[in-house]
Amino acid sequence: MSAAADAWRAFLIAGRFLTRLPLPDPGLPTPAVSGRGALFYPLVGLVVGALLALPTVLLSGAPPLPAAALVLGLWVWLTGALHLDGLADCADAWVGGLGSRERTFAILKDPHAGAMAVVALVLILLVKLAALTALLEQGAWPVLLWLPALARAQLLALSLTTPPARPDGMGAALREHLPRGPAWLVLALTWVLALALLVPVLGPVVMWMAIVAAAVLWIWRRAMLQRLGGFTGDTAGALVELTETALLLALVLLPALVRPFADA
Repeated sequence: MSAAADAWRAFLIAGRFLTRLPLPDPGLPTPAVSGRGALFYPLVGLVVGALLALPTVLLSGAPPLPAAALVLGLWVWLTGALHLDGLADCADAWVGGLGSRERTFAILKDPHAGAMAVVALVLILLVKLAALTALLEQGAWPVLLWLPALARAQLLALSLTTPPARPDGMGAALREHLPRGPAWLVLALTWVLALALLVPVLGPVVMWMAIVAAAVLWIWRRAMLQRLGGFTGDTAGALVELTETALLLALVLLPALVRPFADA
């Protein structure tokens, strides 16, 4: 298989895993190919972002709240609520686990959703809806092009810096087969391109995006290590949702927080 064909297959594997897009079936992936597929996670996020940005432009004349609700619904559908499911499982496990590693793992494996899962999903969707409404009012739709890519780049950063919580879980397979050198390069290029292209739209506040994303990664990574000793598929999915939400909030709230100091 040629290098181009191998890369295309890895992209399809990543796309079919992270989205509901009707991509061609690349066949049963080997662990090594799945590891290479992780290199395309930010690119898959960029595709998701493009599909979110397009209706945002088309709905530019519509009231911002209904438009934001439609964009958020599309966002959830495109990703199959994959990362929301991880966040919900983590919410139940972190509260119900009572500080116990074994009990936390048991709740993570339980397919049923508890009260904390429901609360976490409602709250994060409400926050996203409010932030999206504010972004649409500001006409800052290009942000949506890059947010999913930056959030999925966090999966590379997590895999590169954090051990898996279980030797037989998704985290172990990803960390073992992810090409580390190319992964660092993809991670850096994703952030450099995003920041460079968003500066004309958002101004200096865009530099805070990297700080916010790094803070989310550090805080959640620390929580994973303390409770589980590493990361799992569910905690990785939760990281994506937490990053997207934190970046949305930062882009909406930081200009208002910084303005009084700039005017002083």
